[in-house]
Amino acid sequence: MPPPSERPRAGALPAEAARRVHRFGPSQRWAHRATAALMGVCVGSAGCLYLPPLAELVGRRHLVVTVHEWSGLLLVVPVLLGLVSRALRADLGRLGRFGPHDRVWLRGALWRLRGRGRGSEDRRPAGKFNAGQKLYAGWLAGAALVMSGTGLLMWQTGLAPLVLRTGATFLHDWLALTLGIVLAGHIGMAMRDPEARRGLRTGSVDRAWAEREHPLWRHGG
Repeated sequence: MPPPSERPRAGALPAEAARRVHRFGPSQRWAHRATAALMGVCVGSAGCLYLPPLAELVGRRHLVVTVHEWSGLLLVVPVLLGLVSRALRADLGRLGRFGPHDRVWLRGALWRLRGRGRGSEDRRPAGKFNAGQKLYAGWLAGAALVMSGTGLLMWQTGLAPLVLRTGATFLHDWLALTLGIVLAGHIGMAMRDPEARRGLRTGSVDRAWAEREHPLWRHGG
């Protein structure tokens, strides 16, 4: 696979453009933003349904329920529409593949968490997406499917008997709590990496950041 193209951002100064490499095109950025917006609406409306202080503040429960249901069902739409883009399909393929370097990345990440990162155990080689991002994307896709399925059983009560709807409600509620915690961790990690956020905002990243954080991608991986 050839290395990523190095198109300068529109309006960038020559010296700045030379330090930047292309990472995401419009389709990838649009799909991420639309999915994030729908997820934010879904999680926010869930909070208004389950947390009494928010429920009292917002009111209009029926409207909130409707917003929550439809934002959840529409979560898959940005990615489905984005499949017309070859770049987005390529990124989804990368997210779904684990290689030996991903196991090395995870081992290095665990050593860092333990405060023991040093030498070869501290290496965290990554392609365009690191192992943590791949795990997050896979978990989020599975959780979204389960949430959609259980939510549909709760919404359309005639689809299943009471015992299945009760189980679906239990699973939906606890998975929603887990999802909120994971999303908070994802946002926290993003806030610690302004260059990663800039890549999703503008489509390009600093060359030195790419070499440090995603060396295999910078060399065609």
